[in-house]
Amino acid sequence: MMNIRYDPEVDAAYIAIGRAVAPGEAATQVHGIRSPRGEGEIILDFDAQGHVIGIELLGASSLLRSEDIERAETV
Repeated sequence: MMNIRYDPEVDAAYIAIGRAVAPGEAATQVHGIRSPRGEGEIILDFDAQGHVIGIELLGASSLLRSEDIERAETV
């Protein structure tokens, strides 16, 4: 199960994998991943055991389908 939250003011989305991710729960982040078209940035969040727990999308409107943004929880 994935939960998508979207902030239209900054055009950022967060996809939590499995359950909501608490602030500070990500032990490690991998930055600087670009989409194939070079639009937006993708950041992967990992827990202390090295499991992916969330995906942050900067420039989300260029990375997500419009129907996914419409279904997302707006923050």
